Order: sequence, then C-alpha cells, then structure tokens
Amino acid sequence: MFRPTRRAVAALIAGAVFAPVAALAADAPKQIAIDWATYNPVSIILKEKGLLEKEFEKDGIKIVWVQSAGSNKALEFLNAGSIDFGSTAGSAALVAKINGNPIKSVYVYSRPEWTALVTGKDSRIAKVADLKGKRVAVTRGTDPHIFLVRALLDAGLTDKDITPVLLQHADGKAALIRGDVDAWAGLDPMMAQAEIEDGAKLFFRKPEANTWGILNVREQFLKDNPKIVQRVLAVYEEARKYSLANYDELKKGFIAVTKLPETVVDKQLKERTELTHNRIGAPQRESILAAGLALQQAGVIQPGVDVKATVDALIDDQVPLPTN
Repeated sequence: MFRPTRRAVAALIAGAVFAPVAALAADAPKQIAIDWATYNPVSIILKEKGLLEKEFEKDGIKIVWVQSAGSNKALEFLNAGSIDFGSTAGSAALVAKINGNPIKSVYVYSRPEWTALVTGKDSRIAKVADLKGKRVAVTRGTDPHIFLVRALLDAGLTDKDITPVLLQHADGKAALIRGDVDAWAGLDPMMAQAEIEDGAKLFFRKPEANTWGILNVREQFLKDNPKIVQRVLAVYEEARKYSLANYDELKKGFIAVTKLPETVVDKQLKERTELTHNRIGAPQRESILAAGLALQQAGVIQPGVDVKATVDALIDDQVPLPTN
C-alpha cells in the first residue's frame, strides 16, 4: 500500500493552505484609481497623507490619483473605467445612473452647502424669477446644474426661459466676474472666492437642496473586490476623522492645493461644509429621490423612469464601515 512521505504530506497541506491565497493575490487589482477634488476636502487629506498608499503597500497595489473638476468629470471617469472611485453630488450620481453609468454610491464624505445662484456685485438680479431671459453659466450634470433647474421650477420657470452657458465651474465663475453672463450656478471654493474677492452676491440659497457629497465606486470593481472596497472606505473614515479633529491641517492642505487665501477657505470649510457624516442610508435616499422627482417634473428626467427604483439601485449601504 502506498504511504506518502512526510515531505509529500507537508507539500499537500501547504498547497491546500496557500493556493487560495495565491489565487486571491493573483486576482487582486494591480492599482486603485481614485479621484480627489476641491469640493471634497477629505480627499485632499487622504491624498496628502498618503493613507491609501500605506494601506495597500503590503499588497503591492499602486494608488493612482486623478483630479475631478466637477461631478460631471468624476462620472465621466467612472463610466470610462479610468477611475474606480469618484466624488460626486448625490443627485448627479442619480442622473448618471439613469443614463446607464454602472456605479454604486457607498459612502458620504460631506453634507455641504456647496452651491447657490450667484450674480455680480452690481447686478439688479435679486430673485430666481429675475433670471428670465438672462445668460446663466452652469456645468451640466452637476449639483449646481440640478440646483438651478429646481430653483427655476419653484419660480415657475424652466431652462428654456434662460440662456444656459455651458462652462466648467471655474470658467463659469470667470465669465460672471467678466460680465459675460448675468448669473452663475456656483460651486465652492470658486463661489466663496467670487464672494470675498469680487463682491459676488449669492442671491438664492437653499441648503437642503444641495445633495450630499457621495463617494461612488464602479459596480464591477465592487463586485470583483468587495474587501478592497471595504478597506478603501475604512481609510476614507480615517481621513474624515482626521479632518474633523485637525482643522488647521485640513485648511493648510486645502490652501496648498487651491492657492486660495484663508478667508475664502474658511468660508467654504467652516461655514458651508459639514464632515460629521459617513454612512450612506435613508437621509441620502430621501435627498437624492427628492432631487430626482423634481428633475422629472422639470422634464430633465423622462416620465417613464422609475426614479425610486433607480435610487435603490444606486445606493449600496452594505459595505461595512469601522465601528469605532
């Protein structure tokens, strides 16, 4: 009768124990591509401190950083597969999901008032109804765009009553200051800069209509790498908590990236950015759903779209976060 040698048994056990680990390592991604954005202060701390690099160094996984100039750009990158994680407004993520972008919203990085309707210091525009017939700078597919559409709807207008001038956020601000447009659907920190340095006026504000700062992941990446996604969110949590506990460090990092003065940065970070949330769930569902239904009423989302079902498909609240 055949009796395996001790060496053969040891080899067999080693194979049983280590083969799955080797297979897991082989299946792990070689890199994680993630965005950073000035409308997501936590991402700046995350990048500056190299927290993801430290977390995944032992796995040999490279971290690739890509700047997003707005939700629209982050969503374009996600749709193209050029990033795995992207920062957006919740409402922008919903519209992208309706349009077939395969993403899941998995984390809350801020509750901001990052958008308002803005006009120049000498403008006579004082209310949303005054925008009728006016040129308004806006970045399509972003929270400021959705905020503008909802504000027009509430005033009995539509986007056909204005002349939208489609520009990226920073260019919209520049166009307003030059006088090329009558108003701008603003975004911080550019909005705070225009307010402080150029006397721009925020003539319509509605904090509750600003949808949450949401971190999204490519659906396929989440499906293939659930543990990796969990680790990324754990590191995001570390950065968010650090940001809350170390405001001066957060501000310093923000200034280093944006080159903005302290007064502008304080206005955005102290007055209009809340970083005390993390888990995605019912409050985000309600906010994003309200935005989606308003957009449907305004004709931006087709009548046949089941907005609630799309919100449910968008939000994934099952990725665990650290409990401490």
